[in-house]
Amino acid sequence: MSAPSPVGEFLARQVRLRRGDLLIAGLAGAATAAATTLLLGLSGWFLAGAALAGAAGPAAVQAFNYLLPSAGLRGLAIVRTAGRYGERLFGHRAAFRALAALRPALFAGLAAAPPQQALGLSSGEASARLVQDVGAIETLFVRRSAPWVATAAAGVAVAAIALASIWAAIAYLAGLGLQVAAGHTLAGHLTRDPGRDQLRAGGRLKDGLGAYLLAAPELRCFDLTHRAVEALMIHDEALGRASLRRRDAEAVLGLLQAGLAAMTIAVVAALSMRAPLPFAALSVLAALAGVDGVTGLLRAGQEKGAYTEAVARLDGVLVDPGAVPSEPPTDASLEIDGHRLAAGARLAIIGPSGVGKTRTLEALVGLRAAPPGRVRIGLRPLEEAPTGWARPLFAYAPQDARLLTGTVADNLRLAAPDLDDAALWDALADAQLDARVRRLPRGLQTWIGDGGEVLSGGERRRLSLARAYLRPAPWLLLDEPTEGLDRGTEAALLAALDRRLGRTRQGVVMVSHRPAPLRLCPNVLSLASGSVT
Repeated sequence: MSAPSPVGEFLARQVRLRRGDLLIAGLAGAATAAATTLLLGLSGWFLAGAALAGAAGPAAVQAFNYLLPSAGLRGLAIVRTAGRYGERLFGHRAAFRALAALRPALFAGLAAAPPQQALGLSSGEASARLVQDVGAIETLFVRRSAPWVATAAAGVAVAAIALASIWAAIAYLAGLGLQVAAGHTLAGHLTRDPGRDQLRAGGRLKDGLGAYLLAAPELRCFDLTHRAVEALMIHDEALGRASLRRRDAEAVLGLLQAGLAAMTIAVVAALSMRAPLPFAALSVLAALAGVDGVTGLLRAGQEKGAYTEAVARLDGVLVDPGAVPSEPPTDASLEIDGHRLAAGARLAIIGPSGVGKTRTLEALVGLRAAPPGRVRIGLRPLEEAPTGWARPLFAYAPQDARLLTGTVADNLRLAAPDLDDAALWDALADAQLDARVRRLPRGLQTWIGDGGEVLSGGERRRLSLARAYLRPAPWLLLDEPTEGLDRGTEAALLAALDRRLGRTRQGVVMVSHRPAPLRLCPNVLSLASGSVT
């Protein structure tokens, strides 16, 4: 027995939550299908009847009642228009609201995933899951009214055809059933694999595009842009082949369905020939409209392969929105490699590159798996705690500063959304960045570009440092906070940091290869030797 699908269960909950909109969409779709079928059938009856009356002479023309059918046609046209609008409005509203709940849940899952999973997922692959995979689910969600539409169209068509011939109605039902059964059976065989391959190929293309875009300056400098384009073209061609296979399969299915539909309508026409001409016309045109009404149901079957693959890909990242988070630690003391640090202590971690200094900081905030036996929060080994359990204790300024595409204030308020501008300026002053921000065109409200490209590397690092200052946490984790700064700026920044720590009583765990920051820390842990001095 396979495990339940988290995305499937999530969507089932959304269907229950949106059942009002979905019910209205289904009823509106059924009204549209019924009105369309009656409109076409009644048009055939009216035109044929008018033609016979005209051929019979002036007396028949005078006796022919054209007002009632004309009013019926206009009424059905209004019902069809209103029904189609209602189906689209309420169906899409239900779908968009469900997906508005799904995307944040998926993002939360990506952010909260175990480090080995989160770090192994590229930005391109994450984008593919949040965009194209969710789009495949949206299509099937919107088509939930298709069974209502097909049932209404078929029911009205059968009733109309029966006016001409009960045998024609039975033949129509048999032909329609054969078309639906063959369409769903063959769709599973012909479109499932191409739909799956198309989603996978799209994900690989986005993955490669994201990776090469990040390296675009280096590719230009080393004149390797053409190599990147060639590599991307391989993924693009694979996506094109998968898309063509899917379209070819859909074309085969369309041809088969068109052939079965034509045969069904031909049989209905043959069996309705003995009826009066207006009823025969009513029968044939109603059958034509009824066959068209099941198109949405057949299309849903063709898209099932892409939907199944999208659900499978999203299952790996969705978290349960109702899950209760674990209680954060109440004891803020740290123990690293057996060395105990009380709240408010200052520790510098040193050692040669690659020994694990940055990984230690990342383990504290749950960005990497905690190494067994090395880190404790209070009395609890960190590797035994849920991922990110100790994160509320820390404000982190990484060496590789990541900034939002937004304003200076947007980036600072990630740490504390409700702070006023005065607090932001204080943090910028302590990070030795306030003068630079004041020179920007709009100060705190200046747009800093994609990932902060308006700023230099050192300025981005100091903006990240100011953001860490604003987070109300008992510990600061600083990874190379003065890297790339001149000595004067470094000295001013460290003096301000010393004063800030004195005011806030925060502890600090700092990684640095430079001697000046180490003078702030009475305790120095060498990861190469495992000693504390």
